[in-house]
Amino acid sequence: MIFLAGTDRHPDIDDIRAAANRLQGVAVRTPLLEFDRLNNLAGGRVLLKCEMFQPIGAFKIRGAWNMVSQLPENERKNGVIAYSSGNHAQAVAWSARKMEIPATIVMPADAPKVKIANTRELGANIVLYDRMGKDREAIAAGISDDIGAVIIPPYDHADIIAGQGTIGLEIAEDLEAASVRPDVVAVPCSGGGLIAGCAISLKYAFPGLGIYAAEPEGFEDTARSLARGERVTNPENSQSICDSLLVQTPGELTFDINRKLLSGGVAVSDGDVEAAMRVAFSHTRLVTEPGGAAGLAAVLSKKLDCAGKTTCVVLSGGNADAKLFSRIVSAEPGN
Repeated sequence: MIFLAGTDRHPDIDDIRAAANRLQGVAVRTPLLEFDRLNNLAGGRVLLKCEMFQPIGAFKIRGAWNMVSQLPENERKNGVIAYSSGNHAQAVAWSARKMEIPATIVMPADAPKVKIANTRELGANIVLYDRMGKDREAIAAGISDDIGAVIIPPYDHADIIAGQGTIGLEIAEDLEAASVRPDVVAVPCSGGGLIAGCAISLKYAFPGLGIYAAEPEGFEDTARSLARGERVTNPENSQSICDSLLVQTPGELTFDINRKLLSGGVAVSDGDVEAAMRVAFSHTRLVTEPGGAAGLAAVLSKKLDCAGKTTCVVLSGGNADAKLFSRIVSAEPGN
């Protein structure tokens, strides 16, 4: 099994700035948008960081490219392997194709069809598994042992965290250019790589900023881990429509960063997420996937107190299943 060094090293602001240089001309510098109708609902200013505009429809391209593009020549020949429900899968497949190296992706059989189809279209070899009965990391490790491919982890690696941290770097730069000081940032959280990277960048720029993880109910492992001061695991029977946020336990490296930098975590229900997706579509015409809307759900449900404050929300992706999205946005509020 081949991992590159970086699974125990804390990235810093210089690593994130270096990642930003690698991502120039590769990832989109996504906008930070404000809408009066959204502000009225939240009772304060809400600024949306729109990662659905990335080439693969989600933020994951940042971390994947930052790691894959740094592979030494001798590590590239056998390609890369990743395990993911969809967005990291697409990001690694996209990065591998751009680097002209093979990619194998281990994906749950119940992942959204759009994510499986997009990953396959990017040229990756897909290995499907049963999310409820199999260990995706063990499957990937076995394949890596067989073919010598480098494992590109979804969150627990310094290069991945640094790449995702460019989102926070861009937010900070845009806010400083507009002379705006934020009070709160809400970030969807799964294994913790996105929020860890963002926290490093944003705390460097705004030391007193409150940064909160937004997680689905039943998968609020980061929130509970922060409260306990140690990593805890979710109940095995938990379910949520937020397919991109269904990790059972925070990453070791990510939690070590997050326990020092985050202010806490918020758990949102599937109903909260669906309501946020409807509002995003009706009030801003933005398409979000369920997991990508978790931060907005925390704000609009009032589970995160943003009244009278300036709040930044990361919309982490827009790869929504068409049928699910249609059902959600066409439903009457409260149904």
